[in-house]
Amino acid sequence: MAKCFSFVESKNWCHRSAFAKSGLQSTITDLKDGTFIHCWVPKTKKESKPSLLLIHGLGANAMWQWGEFIRLLVPYFNLYVPDLVFFGDSYTTRPERTESFQAECLMRVMEANSVRRLSLVGLSYGGFVGYRMAAHYGDVVEKVVLCASGVCMEEKDLSEGVFRVSDLDEAARILVPETPEKLRELVGYTFFKPPPMGLIPSCFLSDFVDAMCTECVEEKRELVKSIPKSRRLSDLPKIHQPTLIIWGEHDQVFPLELAHRLKGHLGENAELVVIKNAGHAFNVEKPKEFYKHLKRFLVDSQQTPTNTQSPKHRRHK
Repeated sequence: MAKCFSFVESKNWCHRSAFAKSGLQSTITDLKDGTFIHCWVPKTKKESKPSLLLIHGLGANAMWQWGEFIRLLVPYFNLYVPDLVFFGDSYTTRPERTESFQAECLMRVMEANSVRRLSLVGLSYGGFVGYRMAAHYGDVVEKVVLCASGVCMEEKDLSEGVFRVSDLDEAARILVPETPEKLRELVGYTFFKPPPMGLIPSCFLSDFVDAMCTECVEEKRELVKSIPKSRRLSDLPKIHQPTLIIWGEHDQVFPLELAHRLKGHLGENAELVVIKNAGHAFNVEKPKEFYKHLKRFLVDSQQTPTNTQSPKHRRHK
């Protein structure tokens, strides 16, 4: 049977071209411990610009999750866009599977690129990693944006019905799909209004699974399973950087309840924005609204004192 045209390879080419045209280059950093991290970095770093680290979530690699925002953000920042360990061209032979290990790896990449101060944006699982960076490296991280990232979840939430899928093995099979059927299920969970997946030929879905989801399957599932292990809110350190929390109103992966829990944990230092009529993948469903909030928090507020407005005036629908 003839193979379908590879939409994924075509899209990969488009993303690489767009990243290059935006002044970024692909690099691999050898951390000298069996770990190699791929990261898009500026070809020429401009000292007049602040640095921004974009951390992807589970699913596709960094190019696919951040590709639509690079051209919008690069005028304002020196951008660093890594692939987390076991995604894209990043890999380790070490046994660690925690977000703290991922955070350590990214910080070592930043150090290798002489980045001494940065702000960061973390999508979903990337927010877990970004939170640990902010907690462990407070002298480096300036501002934090956490996007649909359930960092304040507790292990007991699984048994208390907070999540739609409470079985970790099943959650891992959905979040790391190996078949077109599981990919359709994943899209159903992550979108408020899912695209008509039944109309997309299975060969196109198989193309995506083959390109994005077949490598390091067990390692990625171990990452998922490690997230709630022995997790308690009382053990979660409070970060002190100005923090923007963005959440989709109808998130089925990390319910909105967790956004309010996180806001309560961080207090007045954090601002919560809820994007209406959007699910977990609001960066895909509502990209213009997502970018509007990023720009307001990261760019427009650079010359103004942080948290000078009342919570009423700082909330956005």
